[in-house]
Amino acid sequence: MGFRSWISVALQLTMATALLVGCSQPAATPDSTSPSGANGVTLKMVESITSPQRTALLKDMLAQFEAKNPGIKVDLISPPFEGADQKITQMLMAKEELDVLEVREFNAKQFSMNGFIENLKPYTDKWQNYDQLTDVAKRRATWVDKTPYYIPNGLYQRVLYYRTDWFKEAGIEVPKTWDELLVAAKKLTDPSKNRYGYSFRGGATGWDYALITMWAYNGTEVDPDSAFFMKDGRTLFSTPQSLEAMQYYKQLYKEGSPKDSVSWGFQEMVQGFVAGSTAMLIQDPDVIDGAKEKMQEGTWAIAPIPLGPSGVAQQVVGGPGWGMTAYSKHKEEAWKLIAFLSDPEQSTHFAKKTSTIPVVKSAAEDEFYKTGYFQPFMEMSQQPTKFLDVSRPVDYKGWGAWQSTADKDIQSFLLDQLTAEDLLKKWDQYWTKEKAERK
Repeated sequence: MGFRSWISVALQLTMATALLVGCSQPAATPDSTSPSGANGVTLKMVESITSPQRTALLKDMLAQFEAKNPGIKVDLISPPFEGADQKITQMLMAKEELDVLEVREFNAKQFSMNGFIENLKPYTDKWQNYDQLTDVAKRRATWVDKTPYYIPNGLYQRVLYYRTDWFKEAGIEVPKTWDELLVAAKKLTDPSKNRYGYSFRGGATGWDYALITMWAYNGTEVDPDSAFFMKDGRTLFSTPQSLEAMQYYKQLYKEGSPKDSVSWGFQEMVQGFVAGSTAMLIQDPDVIDGAKEKMQEGTWAIAPIPLGPSGVAQQVVGGPGWGMTAYSKHKEEAWKLIAFLSDPEQSTHFAKKTSTIPVVKSAAEDEFYKTGYFQPFMEMSQQPTKFLDVSRPVDYKGWGAWQSTADKDIQSFLLDQLTAEDLLKKWDQYWTKEKAERK
């Protein structure tokens, strides 16, 4: 999944916000009179991050649920992955029959403010497993008004992938900071051998990698709840640290990355790493299965994402999960299904099979996560004051429009057609205006 797929959907959703708000209704309260499993209830459920393997896994888990709850059947709807979130939005707007849905961190607020999804607090208050969720999972669940609107089913967090054989050959240590990453990238770059230090992302959503660099340089002064702004109210793009970060960012491209990576998106940057032309890659757990399939065991490994000069590293931890429609006629049964899928044992099983980071604390003691490729993810999650989870301003009116121009701005900057000062000034003015209009 990762970051590559949701941007276009987020744009569509953002552009539709005015329409959605116009047809909003208050969320319904839990229907405590609905008898669980009585009279053969059929729940309608829709998933978002669809794939043949994931859908098959989910169907197996739903069969287990049905076996334990003979009075409840579940009809699973699995739209094509591209456009699934748009399909779900259309279903909600039309009030189509639907009980359980997969909610994403970027549409949760829009869904809640329009009364499409249920406030789950009345249920989580009585659910013994709620406190089993990790801090990051709880943050994803409650980032809308500090209220749980869905229960995450897996987290998407970035780490550093690196070629152990190249590092050993060059006699250098795995970088722990952005500065060390640049040094390593330059040393490992040899165009005559088609070897480059870093899989740069200059194409679609390349601005997101510029952001994680700026965040790391600005450190804990960034507002974690709306990370395009500082805690003192200024925009992220107005600080001297951000200028330093962008100058670093261009240097990483110019001196340690393939020239054509100015147009690389997700597929190209991953291919550069697994095919043996780049030594380092920053990506989420999506890459693990492909690397295991295409790379020789022992030639690659994973480490925590590099820290900035501030001693911290921020990123947006993706966290989809299971929510309930506000207009469901079977709320008690719907919650029973959500609680089943979110049980620590079921949740950890789902995370393992989908190559995502588990959302429950007990998974940290599972050997699957204590060792091997997933261990660095767990290491990061256990240091929340060093590896910080932040949120983008996806609920701002201008979020979608900004994305559509930001990629062009980044490419112009990398190609020396736009200075770092002018780029940051443009973004600072844009988000200063957005904030003023929001008041």
